[in-house]
Amino acid sequence: MGFVVPKYKHSGVERNRVKRRLREIVRLHMLQLLDPAVATTPLDLVVRVFPSAYDRDYDTLRTELLQALRRLT
Repeated sequence: MGFVVPKYKHSGVERNRVKRRLREIVRLHMLQLLDPAVATTPLDLVVRVFPSAYDRDYDTLRTELLQALRRLT
């Protein structure tokens, strides 16, 4: 899993906060949703963050990321 979090005129502290939140969402919620058959095969997934992600709280980011994963599966 990789994250592309451009600056969008934000500081490194804000960028790292977004990345930490996304990694935690993946660790706690997304890995459980993957099909076990798919989870055994290598999978590369890259998430590109939009500027609005800087203004989202944790719960909103979680909801949006899980919705995106459900659309992929």
